[in-house]
Amino acid sequence: MDNYIAVLLTCHNRRKKTIASLNALFSSTLPVNYKLKVFLVDDGSTDGTSIEVKKRFPKVNIIQGTGNLYWNQGMRLAWSTAIQNNNYNFFLWLNDDTMLARFALRELFECYNEVLSKTDTHAIITGACKSSYESNEFSYGGKTDNGPVIPNGILQQCKYINGNVVLIPKVIYKKIGILSSDYTHTMGDFDYGLRAAKEGYSCFTTKHYIAICSSNQENSKWCNPNTPLKERIKLLYSPKGLNIKEYNIFRQKFWGWRWIIFAAKAYIRTIFPKIYSKIQKR
Repeated sequence: MDNYIAVLLTCHNRRKKTIASLNALFSSTLPVNYKLKVFLVDDGSTDGTSIEVKKRFPKVNIIQGTGNLYWNQGMRLAWSTAIQNNNYNFFLWLNDDTMLARFALRELFECYNEVLSKTDTHAIITGACKSSYESNEFSYGGKTDNGPVIPNGILQQCKYINGNVVLIPKVIYKKIGILSSDYTHTMGDFDYGLRAAKEGYSCFTTKHYIAICSSNQENSKWCNPNTPLKERIKLLYSPKGLNIKEYNIFRQKFWGWRWIIFAAKAYIRTIFPKIYSKIQKR
């Protein structure tokens, strides 16, 4: 019996990266009896992304966005479209700037099946990404409160998941649904992993680096002392920065009253980034 995977992506004006990511996806080796169907939200691109995707990958389902969806809302649209289309066994999140290795899909399912065989419980598998082909520097993947979970050849559990490449079985989707509507751009991936944990499911990272994705420094400009104060404050409220209102929602969900402490720290870090950094190092 075939297993069907809905691959979910969203993009905006990154034609070359989107094409490269799709090329890597279709070059990655699938296990026997697994089949892909790709759902790509083109969120208002003006660089010809949709035209190029249609030309090179005619089987990709392209959904047009409003131009204001960002990552989380774009992925929600891709996911909601996919579940109307068919009854999928798995869902695979994939960032359009993430380049899968040829063995990536195979390893994701090997890790998933290993967890299932050992625990008799379904799990989310997040792919460990490194920053470049030349280095082994962690960029995205599984994390704990102590930092990144570096792949070491064995299965490792994680608390938080980056959404760059994530495998979610139908059982977990049926239990907790799709990405939350509470977020515009960031935090939806962390939220999803924590919601899964609340329902008794675990998140694991792959045993090896399975993809390349360079770190996005844009999201940290809100607390970078080299960024002018006026811009830092603007980014504190922006979907491309911390987005403090949605950040507070996220913290309230999983940290209760302590969200106030996190909110205060965020404001201090924005206004006095150098002082905050010195205090943290003590």
